[in-house]
Amino acid sequence: MKPTTHITLRVLARLLSYPAPELRDALPELLTALRRERALRGERVAELIAFARQLAAADPYEAEARYVDTFDRGRATSLHLFEHVHGDSRERGPALADLQQTYERAGLQLEPGELPDYLPAVLEFASMQPVRTAREFLGETAHILNAIFSALLKRESPYASVIAAVLELAGERVQAVPVAEEPALDEAWAEPPAFGGCSTNGQSKPGTPQPIQIVRTSVTKRPAPQASQGVQA
Repeated sequence: MKPTTHITLRVLARLLSYPAPELRDALPELLTALRRERALRGERVAELIAFARQLAAADPYEAEARYVDTFDRGRATSLHLFEHVHGDSRERGPALADLQQTYERAGLQLEPGELPDYLPAVLEFASMQPVRTAREFLGETAHILNAIFSALLKRESPYASVIAAVLELAGERVQAVPVAEEPALDEAWAEPPAFGGCSTNGQSKPGTPQPIQIVRTSVTKRPAPQASQGVQA
């Protein structure tokens, strides 16, 4: 019997999803499916089992807050793959549209509001493909996955083991790569001060008198308006 990865890819997609109560309730079933398919090395499966048990034992609110803090506060660990390639540039829109069309041709319908570059959606699509096709498809994202893995490893996040499992299914080497320092969240979202806070740009620093410049202009007298004439029939 040829080895398959369909079920394991779907399990990994679920493990990388938001830890809602439905996911936590389904963890025992997911682990059983993971063991049964045997698509991953025993050591990696053991890591995923430990991660799932930790997730199940955690306070629900803490698990959800940890997920948001891990994946939604900074680009280095974002699960939206095109953010790592295109950022917020215009190229991301057409790339998302192309990927969406690829999913639709394969019969994959995303949840409302879900973007096609979201890694769980990518894994779901890969699970619908033949093993070789799925492997090649995921292999194209290996550089992004290794970057995410490295950022998670730096944070000592247990989610790193899930990304490592995805890389192994893609037939890629799991390796840490340099992680660029990101600006603090408040700094990244801060708006620049109006006029740069500099009097040479028209405004002095806060707490100092604001100069007012009066410019004399010439006044041109306008001709008095003429009385309108009635319209004759």
